[in-house]
Amino acid sequence: MEMITEYFNRVYAACNSVQVGDNIKLIQILEHAYHNNKHIFIFGNGGSGATASHFCEDLGKGTLNGKKDIKRFKIISLTDNTPYILAWANDEGYEIIFEQQLRNLADPGDVAIGISGSGNSPNIIKAIDYANKNSIITVGMTGFDGGKLKKMAKHVVHIPINDMGITECVHSIITHYISDYFREKINREARDIDKVVSVFDDEVEKHRMVEKINL
Repeated sequence: MEMITEYFNRVYAACNSVQVGDNIKLIQILEHAYHNNKHIFIFGNGGSGATASHFCEDLGKGTLNGKKDIKRFKIISLTDNTPYILAWANDEGYEIIFEQQLRNLADPGDVAIGISGSGNSPNIIKAIDYANKNSIITVGMTGFDGGKLKKMAKHVVHIPINDMGITECVHSIITHYISDYFREKINREARDIDKVVSVFDDEVEKHRMVEKINL
């Protein structure tokens, strides 16, 4: 029992070591992409790849809260098209699997989020380098000392701990927080719009009733 308590304490300490302003900046970047119909591409390897897929699902579907007719994030995880990834890896090399997808899909002003605990995964570095050179907004999510990714990405969320598992834990906590933030914000805005529409409909109906009486 003491071991799990110690682990929880280490995760808690790692969470407290993250710069709050870095998370706020990431939220602002995502919000700008959302309102300006820009695409968001997320990618990583191993556990970071799972985080990319999970974050994509949470922002793409989880923010809808059951509603189908509200504005949505245009978000894609580049870790999930297995045949496409295998084709690039087998024919050209594993280090280009994310870069080549960005070449196919991304436009200037879109967002590329590379997740790498070490910050040194060659395929993440290559994709971020391409994005930087093509006016794509780049974000790195890192751990340890941040590696090359921390230096290359224009915006960074860094977990300063030399532990891959805890780094991935904190990345997951951050992405869950961001998803919850947008779920509440998007649905609150949708409720406000519904209220405005309802008031407008009531006024239209009142106007019709007055016209009938005058007739």
